[in-house]
Amino acid sequence: MHDRLSVDSCPFSWSVPSRLAALPEAARRGLPEPPSVDKLVVCHGDACAPNTLIDEDGGWRGHVDFGDLGIADRWADLAVAEWSLGYDYGGEWRAEFFDAYGIAPDVERLDYYLALWDAGDISCR
Repeated sequence: MHDRLSVDSCPFSWSVPSRLAALPEAARRGLPEPPSVDKLVVCHGDACAPNTLIDEDGGWRGHVDFGDLGIADRWADLAVAEWSLGYDYGGEWRAEFFDAYGIAPDVERLDYYLALWDAGDISCR
């Protein structure tokens, strides 16, 4: 999805500023400074494992629950997706997840976007 949808044609934002604006002040105060943007993409906005549909052979079939879809750093989705694998299926999936995505994990960005998720964007918990 990150490589196929055009940022230029997406009218929605899921950026750090838009998400921070939706949080109570106390939740914003508890967050560290956001990292710089790595790569802007159209993010799912709720990239939890149950929102990715797979067939009986493990092949991708689609995504559901696009209520928070918008332009953001790809790490906003990647942090939630990687976390969700362990939460929903147990175990440690970081190496396999990032190998499949084709990049190395960025711990600073993963930590920040999970903290932002925990501060108020917790639709899959």
